[in-house]
Amino acid sequence: MLRQVCCSGFQPFRQRLLPWLQSTALSRSRATDRVQSSAIRHVRSWSNIPFITVPLSRTHGKSFAHRSELKHAKRIVVKLGSAVVTRGDECGLALGRLASIVEQVSVLQNQGREMMLVTSGAVAFGKQRLRHEILLSQSVRQALHSGQNQLKEMAIPVLEARACAAAGQSGLMALYEAMFTQYSICAAQILVTNLDFHDEQKRRNLNGTLHELLRMNIVPIVNTNDAVVPPAEPNSDLQGVNVISVKDNDSLAARLAVEMKTDLLIVLSDVEGLFDSPPGSDDAKLIDIFYPGDQQSVTFGTKSRVGMGGMEAKVKAALWALQGGTSVVIANGTHPKVSGHVITDIVEGKKVGTFFSEVKPAGPTVEQQGEMARSGGRMLATLEPEQRAEIIHHLADLLTDQREEILLANKKDLEEAEGRLAAPLLKRLSLSTSKLNSLAIGLRQIAASSQDSVGRVLRRTRIAKNLELEQVTVPIGVLLVIFESRPDCLPQVAALAIASGNGLLLKGGKEATHSNRILHLLAQEALSIHGVKEAIQLVNTREEVEDLCRLDKMIDLIIPRGSSQLVRDIQKAAKGIPVMGHSEGICHMYVDSEASVDKVTRLVRDSKCEYPAACNALETLLIHRDLLRTPLFDQIIDMLRVEQVKIHAGPKFASYLTFSPSEVKSLRTEYGDLELCIEVVDSVQEAIDHIHKYGSSHTDVIVTENEKTAEFFLQHVDSACVFWNASTRFSDGYRFGLGAEVGISTSRIHARGPVGLEGLLTTKWLLRGQDHVVSDFSEHGNLKYLHENLPVPQRNTN
Repeated sequence: MLRQVCCSGFQPFRQRLLPWLQSTALSRSRATDRVQSSAIRHVRSWSNIPFITVPLSRTHGKSFAHRSELKHAKRIVVKLGSAVVTRGDECGLALGRLASIVEQVSVLQNQGREMMLVTSGAVAFGKQRLRHEILLSQSVRQALHSGQNQLKEMAIPVLEARACAAAGQSGLMALYEAMFTQYSICAAQILVTNLDFHDEQKRRNLNGTLHELLRMNIVPIVNTNDAVVPPAEPNSDLQGVNVISVKDNDSLAARLAVEMKTDLLIVLSDVEGLFDSPPGSDDAKLIDIFYPGDQQSVTFGTKSRVGMGGMEAKVKAALWALQGGTSVVIANGTHPKVSGHVITDIVEGKKVGTFFSEVKPAGPTVEQQGEMARSGGRMLATLEPEQRAEIIHHLADLLTDQREEILLANKKDLEEAEGRLAAPLLKRLSLSTSKLNSLAIGLRQIAASSQDSVGRVLRRTRIAKNLELEQVTVPIGVLLVIFESRPDCLPQVAALAIASGNGLLLKGGKEATHSNRILHLLAQEALSIHGVKEAIQLVNTREEVEDLCRLDKMIDLIIPRGSSQLVRDIQKAAKGIPVMGHSEGICHMYVDSEASVDKVTRLVRDSKCEYPAACNALETLLIHRDLLRTPLFDQIIDMLRVEQVKIHAGPKFASYLTFSPSEVKSLRTEYGDLELCIEVVDSVQEAIDHIHKYGSSHTDVIVTENEKTAEFFLQHVDSACVFWNASTRFSDGYRFGLGAEVGISTSRIHARGPVGLEGLLTTKWLLRGQDHVVSDFSEHGNLKYLHENLPVPQRNTN
């Protein structure tokens, strides 16, 4: 079934829900009023729900092997733990979270999925109502008997859970009905006990009821009948694939999921997922994927603040459901930053919570690869400079020695990409003998420049007698480089990481799978000569780029190499990890009124036509107004016509022409092809203003014979690279003599322009003393600060 849905805004929801809430006991307390307004603010802000069209057809049998397959889930059970549904004071519901959960469930239901809820909350809802009634009753009695205006402090008796459940069940369901109604969805309540699953007739009746509700597009809301349910038996536990004791909502959700042949069970709690040790402990790490048999390596902590089950109960229930053919994800449903989209994120296959899978990957997980890159990078940094240079030289030799194998793998990629990729991308994907030779030359340049890169002393200061401070260069840590259609990027980045002592995670595009695999094997072969093979890792799992950008505890810097859209997506997805790169390469060339006729056409041709897909290719040509209708202008146009460059006219340029080319849609466009925008300016200052307004701070050029005008341009254009009478294509690490580059940065901190070896280093401070303490330098101490600059060892430039 294909169904499209676009969710309506929250304003009608607010208008219709508030009157209902005000008519209940929920609106009588100030605390609840605050929760209501919080709910409205929360859900109103959650308005950008994705518009999805998903093919929903799957034969139930085995669980999904990978997160990316969850988008195909047709029938889904969402279990809401007590900590998710209730407020922090355990008296009343967390209306904001509940409303956003209902909205997410409604979106998925309207996509054609079959949604079921297993919910807690009746006890908390009833406790709030009963406490209110008790307080109201006591206050009336005291007012009658005391004769005083002030009420004495009133003690509230301990409320029995079954009574609270009985008092809260109807109100909880009424609240769900009011919320689902706003999305034109009907909900139905089903209360069950353990007997409903163990009695065969009752089990068949329950099964039939649920199937009929799903057939009518109704969301079943299932809960244990806590008003009559007996206490859980201590020894009652999971006993095989056909028997499970329904002693809490975790086991109920698992039993329901298997009984109804559900594709996915989402268990929402108050923790991010399953950790390898109790959450909050120093060494606790979130487990991304949990496999049957791994529970021996997990230490369980205490249960949540409310509810009957703990994480151990959730894991046992999840494994039972997994064995029954249902995929399971345990995630946090209470975190304010993610609760508004946690369910839809899980169904979209994003890395949220802990995913239970029966299929173990052949290789390490990306988290394990990150740890290997970290430890391998630290070992790499401790090598002697000559040893790191030797590794790079060996990699350069392998690129030429294994040329035939590399080109054969690249040929497979090109054949598979034929018809799927545009011509500029195919050109980027292609490798050749000349490219490999150029790569080898660049790698040897890197090796030569790496001799004193790590550990170089930048500054020395004598703080006091026998107390000396040094600032030295060190690696950044672990780099994540994401690149598209550019297999030649892999050995370049690998060599720079080796030279700078950084660990490296590489994520290449699937269109270059064969090329990347062999190039990575060659890099690891080179690293092996000094026992640091694991310092460079190629991510081959199904990890999405957005998921990689969340590994803030493993990755220190992200460097995207690809389209402007890729860079923008990564900059948006990266949370807490710096991104070094440029989102666009809108390069300009200004042809001044005093430009040389012989130089202009050569520079324009090389900048635009030599490699139009490159980020340093010319995109906008600015021409001084005095050059219009001159032989120079005609030569430029004739050359572009011969090179088959499509011209887009800027607004001013179009106004000078009777029959102009197509007017440009935007002056801020990176074409990446044989297309060029031409615009007219009146002066060098207007050219600079245009560049600052429409450029991307990448590379900009002036063509002129007037040195004063050229220097004015060079000093005033605020871009990473500014040239005079030179092609934009020189903006490149290899051409700058850096050996290679990891990318071109338009950032204003750390590194700017082509980023080579120097841009992958940071610094640390080394202080060497002899029993020095700060109190010795106080007003009454016996030492004084000297702060003398000391000579720095000369850098080896050979």
